[in-house]
Amino acid sequence: MTTDPTILAPRHARNGWHYRALAAIGGGIAMPVRLVRLHWLGLLPVLAIWGCALARVLVDPTPHLPILFNWTPSLPYTVALLHYGHPPILQRGDFIVYAFAGDAQRRYPGLRAQPFFKQVTGIPGDRVTVMGRQVFVNGVSMGLAKPTTFDRHPLNPIAETVIPPGYYYVQGAHSDSFDSRYRESGLVPMRQVIGKVTPLF
Repeated sequence: MTTDPTILAPRHARNGWHYRALAAIGGGIAMPVRLVRLHWLGLLPVLAIWGCALARVLVDPTPHLPILFNWTPSLPYTVALLHYGHPPILQRGDFIVYAFAGDAQRRYPGLRAQPFFKQVTGIPGDRVTVMGRQVFVNGVSMGLAKPTTFDRHPLNPIAETVIPPGYYYVQGAHSDSFDSRYRESGLVPMRQVIGKVTPLF
């Protein structure tokens, strides 16, 4: 039995787009069905990954594995070990993962409770000051607060304050890190801390 599309296709249909597609594939009439099936089978892993990502954003964003993968440039680490539970006290320089609860979630609901990976650079009793858009903790520069988000919504530097008990100033290493420099992110309450992190590499 032949599968040559020039033979199987009616003469009046040989110039149609569907015929040209079949001829380009070069597999006759039966081949496209197999190709469609293979195409959908190939898409299943992609759809599964997107489904897991949507569930993570919309259902339960809390990480449940002790290994943390960081895909953002906020900190220069890709893989880290997450120690669950609230530590009795956090020290300056500790790395933490916390569930985001800043004001930015009003404009970007997808941020609500998303895990953020940052370094503690201010502890209770430290003084936060602002000069223009430059933010300082105990006189040490924490970087410049940018005026807008990537989609041009305004950003405000954090208000000057003394960090109260149970709150921490957190920072990313990258200039574009969304951290405590911004009022829309703010200080992190201890109740939002998921656990301390040990960077691996």
